[in-house]
Amino acid sequence: MLRAEQNKFATETGPGTPMGNLFRRYWIPAMHVSELPENECPPVRIKLMSERLLAWRDTQGRYALTDEFCAHRGVSLWFGRNEQNGLRCPYHGWKYDHTGQCIEVPSEPSESGFCQKIKLKSYPLIERGGILWAYMGPPELQPPFPEFEWGMLPESQVYNSKRLQECNYLQAMEGGIDSSHVSFLHSGDMHRDPLHRNTKGAGYQSDQKPKFEIVESSGGLYIAARRNAEEGHYYWRITQWIMPWYTMVPPYGDNALNAHAWVPIDDNNCFTWTFTYHPTRKLSDMEIDVMKKGGGTHVVLVPDGSFRPTINMDNDYMMDRAAQKRGETYCGVKGIAMQDAAVQESMGPIQDRTKENLVSTDNAIIMARARLLKIARDLQNGVTPPGLQPENQRVRSATFVLPHNVPFAEAKREDLTVREGVHHTSI
Repeated sequence: MLRAEQNKFATETGPGTPMGNLFRRYWIPAMHVSELPENECPPVRIKLMSERLLAWRDTQGRYALTDEFCAHRGVSLWFGRNEQNGLRCPYHGWKYDHTGQCIEVPSEPSESGFCQKIKLKSYPLIERGGILWAYMGPPELQPPFPEFEWGMLPESQVYNSKRLQECNYLQAMEGGIDSSHVSFLHSGDMHRDPLHRNTKGAGYQSDQKPKFEIVESSGGLYIAARRNAEEGHYYWRITQWIMPWYTMVPPYGDNALNAHAWVPIDDNNCFTWTFTYHPTRKLSDMEIDVMKKGGGTHVVLVPDGSFRPTINMDNDYMMDRAAQKRGETYCGVKGIAMQDAAVQESMGPIQDRTKENLVSTDNAIIMARARLLKIARDLQNGVTPPGLQPENQRVRSATFVLPHNVPFAEAKREDLTVREGVHHTSI
């Protein structure tokens, strides 16, 4: 368990907090490109790590991520006019360019130079792989652009989604790290979901007592869950945890790979991103259709732009006790993603980790917490955090069977890296 002060340290990500300072050193998946569909489209409110921001796209197509509020008297620029390479406040006409620089104050003579003294907080916003990525850290320390595999493949091989999760990022991310719950929470879906059923790997999940081996990687952790397979062999599921909040789900058969990002909105909410991608083929119409309907690790959203799932805490996650009793779903909630969200949100906005009782299957969570805390403290002393370089991001999860006496980290290390044009390793 964590002490109260450690829990506070790990879960607070607002401006000036140690963990917030750490996370701001990374490129952040912030929005779908489709949320800003054209030049001079309406601005979009977005909150990241407790900062209220506005995303917009100017006349020349340049992306902007600026403070939501006008520097004059604090009006939300969401009401602003996006016109002629700037966003104009409707209250008194102050206008800002895509860097946040004030370029016009109608009430003041241009020769006064007043405009040049006014600049909104502004962050870089770039497009990669259908996603708009923000960098909120010190400009002089901006890392290379992200090179996760899902961001580098052709559009036809990738499907991305984003949803609101109503809890702190840490308990959501810890759910992604925890591979042991699959044998319980998702056991019904392993044999019914079209993107998981009828694979040999799903069959091995019947072993409900996995053993864990955790190995540090340059950018995070290799989290290996070992289950019994045929005599003399183990079935291995390797989850990648990559700094600061990414998890890569071990695959099944020829099904696509899945990865998640757990991005803090504020201390009580996060965006859960899901990236589904296949390294060597297009996603099929069937796969796309299943994901759009909430299958795999995706969800159906309320159609109001909030990114809130239709299954949510207000309707008790549409708990179906009859389906639970029949064994169709282990917990009574429909869909793998919402099963995760339901149990994680049930812990409260921020889980009280002083009350937990951890066991051996929680070793990956223990190690990830310890590494996060250490890296955040090291940053306070000027140590550059890991996971910033492209080579740390060009990795894969994997599943495979090995003889008892073969260490996974030695035998399959190459399979845990991106190899362009080479199929992922999967059972």
